[in-house]
This record gives sequence, C-alpha cells and structure tokens, in this order.
Amino acid sequence: MKYKNNPKTKSKSKSQVHTYEGTLDVTRSGIGYVIVENQEKDIFVRPQDFNRALHGDRVKVNVTRHNPKTGKMEGEVIDVVERKQTEFIGRLEMNTDFAFFIPDKAKGTPDMYIPADKFNGAQNGDRVVVRITEWERKTKSPNGEVVSVLNAADENDMAMKQILVDAGFTLEFDDDAMEEAARIPDTIDAAEIKKRKDVRDILTFTIDPADAKDFDDAISFRELKNGLYEIGVHIADVSHYVEPGTVLNDNAYSRATSVYLPDRVLPMLPEHISNVLCSLRPNEDKLTFSAIFEITSRGDIKNCWLGRTVIHSNHRFTYDEAQQIIETKEGIYKDEIIWLNELAKTFRKQRFKNGAINFSSQEVRFTLDENGKPVGIVVKESKEAHQLIEEFMLLANRTVAEQVGKIKVNKQPLPFPYRVHDTPDEEKLLPFVEFAKKFGHRFDTKSPAGIAASFNKMLAEVQGKPEQHVLEQLGIRTMAKAAYTPENIGHYGLGFENYCHFTSPIRRYPDIMVHRVLQEVLDGHPKADKKMGEKCLHSSARERAAMEAERAANKYKQVEFMQQYIGDEFEGVISGVAAFGFWVETVLHKCEGLVSIQSLLDYDDFRLIETEYCLTGRRSGKTFRMGDKVWVKAISADLGKRQLDYEWILKPGDNGGNGDHARKARSQKSKEGRKRG
Repeated sequence: MKYKNNPKTKSKSKSQVHTYEGTLDVTRSGIGYVIVENQEKDIFVRPQDFNRALHGDRVKVNVTRHNPKTGKMEGEVIDVVERKQTEFIGRLEMNTDFAFFIPDKAKGTPDMYIPADKFNGAQNGDRVVVRITEWERKTKSPNGEVVSVLNAADENDMAMKQILVDAGFTLEFDDDAMEEAARIPDTIDAAEIKKRKDVRDILTFTIDPADAKDFDDAISFRELKNGLYEIGVHIADVSHYVEPGTVLNDNAYSRATSVYLPDRVLPMLPEHISNVLCSLRPNEDKLTFSAIFEITSRGDIKNCWLGRTVIHSNHRFTYDEAQQIIETKEGIYKDEIIWLNELAKTFRKQRFKNGAINFSSQEVRFTLDENGKPVGIVVKESKEAHQLIEEFMLLANRTVAEQVGKIKVNKQPLPFPYRVHDTPDEEKLLPFVEFAKKFGHRFDTKSPAGIAASFNKMLAEVQGKPEQHVLEQLGIRTMAKAAYTPENIGHYGLGFENYCHFTSPIRRYPDIMVHRVLQEVLDGHPKADKKMGEKCLHSSARERAAMEAERAANKYKQVEFMQQYIGDEFEGVISGVAAFGFWVETVLHKCEGLVSIQSLLDYDDFRLIETEYCLTGRRSGKTFRMGDKVWVKAISADLGKRQLDYEWILKPGDNGGNGDHARKARSQKSKEGRKRG
C-alpha cells in the first residue's frame, strides 16, 4: 500500500550490511523475528542478539548472514527505536535491601532488579506493576520500580490491568504530568477570550452517550438574515492546554489514545483535563476549535470559517434523548434537532452517492454489577441521532483536511496526519467476489468506484436475507485497515479524497496534531514537521494496540458471563472457520466460542475449503459455512485463556443432519475404527 514505509537500507563497507526497521516478535520458545513492512521474509534473531529489545518493540536490525540451508535472513538488533511496553505485571521476590521482579509472561521479558527505595510499600510475594527505570547497555536485566500493588482478591481488576499492560499502556500518569495538569487554571483568562471568535450567544448543545464525561464536540445552530443557516462544529481546544515539550504532552503522545474497556476507561489525558477543563459541559464557557458552515436548506455549503472560538453549551443531550425528539417531534430545541437531522440525512445520502460504503455495525455492551461482573448484554445499533453527529463530524474532518491539503512548504505538501483508507486487497477481494456470485451478486472490479458501488448494491439487497451476516462480515474483512500517514491517498471507505481526525482531541493524539498544524496554517506560518511520519506510525500502532486490548477485555467479559451457562444450549451463527474448527456467535448473547474439529470426529472427518469459507465432511457432505445457523452447547469457559468452547448439537433439519446419509457415515466410521483396532 502507498502509505507504508519502505524498509531502510544502508551500506557499510564492502560487505553491504543491510539495516532494517521493524517490530520484534518473540515466540514462546524465546527466539525472535523482526517483522519488516513490505518485506516477505522476517529476520531471525537469537535471544543473545536482542540487545535489550523486548517483544513488540520497534527496532533497528542489522542482517548479519543469509542461512544457506533455510534461506532465512539472520540478524542482530542494534537499537530500540520505540518500546511497546515499559510496565509489566508479575510478583516480587524479596531480599534484604533489594528485590527481583519475576514477570507473569515469558515472551523474552527479563527479570528486573528493584532497589529497596523503589518498593513503594510492596511486600514479598505481592503481585505488582513495575516500570523499567534504567537499562544499561551491558547489563542483562534492567532496573525498575514498583508502580502499584495489585489486589489479588479482585480478579477482574487484575485481569483488566493485565490486558492494558500487555498492550503497552501505562496505568498511571507521571507525577510531573499530574502536577502540570493540576497547575492549569480552571477559569478562562479574559485576554484569551479576546483572541477568539465569541459565539457564546448562539444556541449550542452536545449529544453524547448517557455515561460520557468527556464531551469533546458540540453543535451550534442559527438562522442567518441572508436566508442561510449557520452550523458550527465546536471541538474541545485541547492543544491550548497541552503544549509541545511538556511532560503532559509526552504522556499523551505515549498513549496516543484512550482505551475503552467494558468496566473502565484508561484516558489519554488526566481526568482534570478530559472531564473538567476541556469537556464541553453545559452552562459553562469553554475554549474550542471550530468549523463554522453557512449552509442552504438543501445542504449546499456556501462558506466555511475555521478557527479558535469560545462557546457556551446550552444543553446536554444523550443519544436516547435526541433520538426521542427525532421520533416524536417533541422536546426542548426540537425544531433545531429535527432540522439538523434532515440535513445530516442529506449529507449521508450524498456521501454514499459519491462512493462511501454503507457497512452497518452493531455495538455490544455489557451490563455490569457493582463489582464489574457482567449480568447482561445489550446490543446497541446506530440510530439517526448517532448518524446526525457522525455526519457533522465527518464534514468538519473532511473540511479541515481539504484546507490543509492545499498548503505547501518549500513547494512540497505540508506534512499532516491524514486519516487514510486504502482500496481493498485484491487477494482478499477476488475470493469474496466469487463467493458472492453464488448468492447472485455481481461485482464491478474494474475500478475502486465500481467496487464501492457493487458493495452498496449487495448490502442493500441482502437486508433480512439468511446470507446477510456472512456477506457483511466477509465484505468487511476484504477492506484495508485505516491508518494515519502524511501520504494522502484518500479515504476509500468514506469516499473522501481528503480526510483527517479533528473532532476528538480529548481521546486521540492525532487530533491534537491536526489542531496544531491547522493553527500554524491559519496564522500564516506553517512549518514542516520532519517527524510527522514517525508520529503517524506511532499513533497507528497505539490505535491497533488499544483495539486489541478492547477485544481482549470484551472476550474476558464474554467468558465470565457465559460461566453461568455451562451445559446450556444456544442457537448461534458461524462467525469464522479454520482448519481446526469453527467459531459460533450466540444469537441471544453475541458471545463467540470455538467448536473444535476434534469434537466433530464422531460425526465425520471435516476439511477446510477456504474458497467456500466452510468445513465439509468427507463422507457425509455436511457443511459448516460462515453465516450458517447452528445449535451449540457451552462446555467450557476458561477465564485464564479468555476462551469459550462450544459443542455442536445435531438438530432435526440440519444440513446433512439426521438422515440416512449421516447415520451411514457414522456407521462406516465405526466399522473403520474396529478394523484398525
């Protein structure tokens, strides 16, 4: 893909020593491989050549030889570019005036020396979170300090913290960062207000989830004398409070994103900033960065102003409250909400007409008791109130990217953290296209626009049909992953040539970067940031780590929830297939578990047919295809492994199910077994 960095090479002497940059992956056995983007073969690294690098670190590696037997490149780590993880969970083994930290996870993590003045109240045998403080080049193990002692009685808390730490997120902010945040005044200086456009007298409100505390976007509305409507998209001005070169900024950059687990949020910024100073709470003056549009009743944008503002939110809506107003046409500010919703629908329709792909999504949330234990599961769907906010945020993001995209420094495009999304991977797309044909769907694969139009046509046609789930899920899997990069290749999924993230600076660091660059442009003094590519790469990596942590935490809660249903039967939908079995998501609870191929041996010998996304019985002809409905029994819920195991249950009417063919297959298998015995 266009936005991926090419491996760096350099030559030293006549031997042409090649240096690459990539990510160190340490196997369970302790050996390592450096994974380099755009490089087919990984670089083999022995443990003695890690040179202080740990699993997941971004490293520079010298290729020292090519193994003539295996054809593999072998190398030595020469530098750690960026640590994935600086905090670890494990237990302490105390001595008189020092302790050793023994990590829970192997994966090449070394023991750690903890001096007595860094115990921070920990006792022998305690499970603790420790942080690397120093690692001399020639020493085998680093020095560290205890960050916190874990409560062994609270398994849920320990599990969530373990997930966050394993993903490379620090659990606490630096003391210096907290001090910096505390020193920021709660009141807004009058001189600062004078520098900004004052829109406090215009009707403004927020629409957010019911449990939200960090309101980072607001919308204002008024009708102008010229017959146009003025719509303002106002975003918390985090960059005013978080300045480059501060410890606060360094902490925010390190995390790069907030992480949302089922029972907690690990914020990117201290709560004093995210929930108090910057949160656009009702009936309070707040500093914002705004995109203010003049729009016709038909949705034509006649003018746009970008800049810093001060606002005063008149009301805080939850999504449910706004949705009720849309549906009933009753409630506070109903005329404004209804008008904005109609405008959003116009934008949305136009967006899909221009090539955006209309993949729908469901959000599964857990209902938790006071101890964080899941007691129920709620499926949340995107309704008009959500789409209202989404469309105006998309408009602001696109507009900012378009404005900055016009700027050049030294005849070169200004480095900027674009949010890009590449066209579908051909290797993934073509098998899907062939599979979709079986359901009567034809794809135009001659151009990206043709592919997008084909996707939208298919998605509209499958609504309510048995194959809907499988085609939606497989279609999503053909898509590239969105990322941050200075190389603007557009956003394929949204159908935008220019796009960035401007609207969530409380929870995303790239949005802060966007605000800073935009202000330089508005001031007329844009500067080319030579490290923009590196910052984008880091932000993309942290975003992926957060998503993995969120998936792991959700899986933990699923397993915890299903423990009460061991032995119960459920209807489910096959959500994935592999050579070793298939995954089933229960219809009732949306909890995914594995049906092992070993558990199917009494019925038949199954093999994977990748092009058909199914397992097929060699004798019975029975198939398990993605999207098929099946019945399963919950047989195991292992919290330690975060793994659910199901067993397939044969029901009357199953494909290949209970007829003579199936009985003959089982009889034949039994005869073969007796012969072998």
